[in-house]
Amino acid sequence: MAELFITVEGLDGSGKSTQLRLASEWLRHRGLEHRVTQEPGGTLLGEAIRSVFLNTKEEWSTVDGTVEALLIFASRRQHLMEIIDPTLASGLHVLCDRFTDSTLAYQGFGRGVPLDTLRRMDDLATGGRVPDRTLLFDLPAELARSRGHSLRRQDEPGGVDRLDAEDLAFYDRVRLGYLDLAAAEPERIRVIDSAGSIEDTQRQVDAVLTEVFGAT
Repeated sequence: MAELFITVEGLDGSGKSTQLRLASEWLRHRGLEHRVTQEPGGTLLGEAIRSVFLNTKEEWSTVDGTVEALLIFASRRQHLMEIIDPTLASGLHVLCDRFTDSTLAYQGFGRGVPLDTLRRMDDLATGGRVPDRTLLFDLPAELARSRGHSLRRQDEPGGVDRLDAEDLAFYDRVRLGYLDLAAAEPERIRVIDSAGSIEDTQRQVDAVLTEVFGAT
């Protein structure tokens, strides 16, 4: 089987990180070698950009969606060159927490940066690299917020980042943006209803993984 680039997407609190870990276990139990990574981050440069991108310093409150996108695409290009492309070239699958769909959803639909602008940035940064399959974990924004780290970490130092602080209207736009992207590419982007239990969500993920990798 050719190496595959699989991404997971969704709102914070959608369960995507938990399901990414479970998907990694699914592959490992079947002897499918792979690497798990994340965005923004994945490299030393990416982690430095991540810390800037999510920082809540008041003087950075005027950072707009275009600046956010430029930061993310810089991290993404380094991530591709240093981690993703070499891993795929070595014959291993890649499981990645977020990729360009996140930027289109958050900075495009959420912040209002024109999608054409973001796609031009993406072409420059990634050469138009598209995941082989994307699992979109979908649930209402209010439920995602109630489950997410933002509420549980409010009393912890550094617990709330810039995106955590956004209102529900922002996350509603992001969610609808994700669903628009999925409707445009239904074969690549598989919508997973993650409003139920972890086990219910995992069963849906397992079904997609079985379709992609076969019943190995």
